[in-house]
Amino acid sequence: MVRILLSLVALTSFAAEPTKLLLWPQGAPLAKGQADIDQPWLDVYPADKHQASGAAFVICPGGGYGGHAVDHEGEQIARYFHGLGVHAFVLHYRLGSKGYHYPVQLMDVQRAVRLVRSKAADMKLDATRIGIIGFSAGGHLTSMAATLFDEKIEGATADEVDKLSARPDLAVPCYPVISMSDEFAHKGSRKNLLGPRDADDELAKSLSTYARVTPQTPPCFIFQTDDDTVVPAENAVQFYLALRRNKVPAEMHIFKPGRHGVGLAQSDAVLAVWPNLLREWLRTNGFLNTK
Repeated sequence: MVRILLSLVALTSFAAEPTKLLLWPQGAPLAKGQADIDQPWLDVYPADKHQASGAAFVICPGGGYGGHAVDHEGEQIARYFHGLGVHAFVLHYRLGSKGYHYPVQLMDVQRAVRLVRSKAADMKLDATRIGIIGFSAGGHLTSMAATLFDEKIEGATADEVDKLSARPDLAVPCYPVISMSDEFAHKGSRKNLLGPRDADDELAKSLSTYARVTPQTPPCFIFQTDDDTVVPAENAVQFYLALRRNKVPAEMHIFKPGRHGVGLAQSDAVLAVWPNLLREWLRTNGFLNTK
């Protein structure tokens, strides 16, 4: 009960509305128009200046690359980080359901990490403590950010922001889509991500991110449930084993109960402990220590 109350404090201590920060104020590369669906942005939730640790997290909601679960996998996660004194940035990346397919999503998440890093001086952030967290397909996007941060993308911009590193310092994939190419793959996410190239098995294999882990992949915390039938736990396990093979520091928690898409799971007495496990991992990694 005490653990649940600690998490609820983090959720309820935040009231302000976020500000909107376009990833490309002058217009996104490869955009088909100027509407919200064409111009990706971050919802910015700054930490209270009296509690701020200087750390920041980019948050990638799930939705199968066809939508954004911005409540329980976006705003609620931002409130959780606010309660920890961590600046939060909810990423509204472009979607396959709106005609945007790989590599646009990788372009968006690389830019998001770089843009947050570029705000270090203005927002009193520590540019060496920029993390990323994502859920379901947002977990896949998080795993791409952690493994493909140096990937060169045709059509990407080359302004001052893009000179900064796109490598997150920590990554937290939650019940993530990882495989795009075997029996454990989430077919809807693959179809939305690849679009017209959905039948390209080689491309799908190259985006099965367990195969893209290297020793340069940042430390990871993985949350998963065994009961998840939408994105089976084999996805998370494959990624964790790849991290081990490459000697990347990693921590994984697989709970028996829990459907897919539980978010912070504050109403579940068993699963509600996972945000507290994450908090302690962040503390161990220096993300909650005020500098």
